Amino acid sequence: MAAEHRSDDSAARPAPAPAPAPAEIRTAATNTNHEERRHKHSRSSYSELSPLSLMSRNNSLTFRPAKRAMQTPDKTIAIINASGRQAASVIRVATAVGYHVRAQLRNLEGVVATEVSTNPNVTVLRGELYTKERPSEITQVDVTRNGPISGIGVNHGLIAELFRGAQLAFINTTFYGDEQQIGQAIADAAKKAGIHHYIYSSMPDHHAYNEDWPSLPLWASKHKVESYVKEIGLPATFVYTGIYNNNFTSLQYPLFCTEMQRDGSWVWQAPFHSDAKLPWLDAEHDVGPAILQIFKDGVKKWGGGKRIALAYEMLTPREACRLFSRGVGRPVRYVRGPIEIKVKIPEGYRIQLEALEELYALGKDDPAKQPPYFGDMSLEESCPKVALELWEGPRGLEEYAREVFPLEEQANGLTWMLEEDDGGGGNNTTNGNEGNSHDANSHLNGGPLSPARENPDSEDEDDEDGLTMRGLKRDEEEWLA
Repeated sequence: MAAEHRSDDSAARPAPAPAPAPAEIRTAATNTNHEERRHKHSRSSYSELSPLSLMSRNNSLTFRPAKRAMQTPDKTIAIINASGRQAASVIRVATAVGYHVRAQLRNLEGVVATEVSTNPNVTVLRGELYTKERPSEITQVDVTRNGPISGIGVNHGLIAELFRGAQLAFINTTFYGDEQQIGQAIADAAKKAGIHHYIYSSMPDHHAYNEDWPSLPLWASKHKVESYVKEIGLPATFVYTGIYNNNFTSLQYPLFCTEMQRDGSWVWQAPFHSDAKLPWLDAEHDVGPAILQIFKDGVKKWGGGKRIALAYEMLTPREACRLFSRGVGRPVRYVRGPIEIKVKIPEGYRIQLEALEELYALGKDDPAKQPPYFGDMSLEESCPKVALELWEGPRGLEEYAREVFPLEEQANGLTWMLEEDDGGGGNNTTNGNEGNSHDANSHLNGGPLSPARENPDSEDEDDEDGLTMRGLKRDEEEWLA
């Protein structure tokens, strides 16, 4: 473990310094003067603290009326997997109003990790949450497998250091290492450190709600961690996040690939019933403000193991496609069908997708019989009312599709939005190749069969849920976490 201490936790902290300039992102195509080439979707509501705000003229922190001065909070938040979408959103918002953060990062590579590690209100602890007991013998072990893994342990030293001087914690465990063991170890360390408010990003074990429903392995691990947190009596709140708007991509990642057709339209194929409502959330934009409000309200309101569904829209897949179509100005069609895996993915995520397909086949032709996304129907019914009580400025799917999706696609080396402005057909291309080809659209750590994906235990900072968005202009962005 390597720690970079960027502030003195024991000293009184001055008012937060201005946010550092985000890392420059070059677009996929430039003019002869090497200036950025913009497209018609260039207005964005990204936070000014986000690297993508370089392309933004209309971000969410701009054009708001001044609020009354408030005292800088003298509190520190412990956060793991800090380059994931949830964690990075919390860090941006919390540090902007003066909180200090102790953030665990697997490494310092990528634009989000750079953003986090250069934030003056963040102390970075670099290292894995798991350990290798016999590194030379298990270099090829798949650390994404669900459950105990021979030779893979828990990095108790890093976890204990994470909570030094912290009063609050936002914890989103992932499937790298034994998630249940790591989650329980983190909870034990938080309890020992006397954490005042512990927010855990959980998900349901569907089988616990109905014995006819299969468990989704990665979500079931979180459910077990949640149960353990309650068992040891941590002052905790549990948040359940909806489907990320940010999951959509025209790259060939499974489940949320919006595959471009020859006529420039898109098709999204997934196993969800076309007319069953699902919860949606813009994780990068809306998780941070909601979590910060939960901390402000405190355990008096949200403690005692209360569960909160963070979702700001309840949309059927057909409704989601209609909104997405309005945002991007292109036809988007939903097809209910099997999850197509066209690129190499971690074994743990592959098993999760197989279970998800089985779960959502249960509804068959009756949307009322599709199991609730959050397992508990009361959580579904609370959307979006409870989430809006925490944060009333969410970014909806249509706004995301209009303002942000083209930027993320362009940052991943795709050029359809630029060709669209030139009056062309807008076919997906990457680096001069046809976007519908397997090689052009299969960016997992640099390529469809890259060494990092053949060995999920590589030193690259991978996304918590197993996939990394990596293109020519965005070296690395966390996805699905």
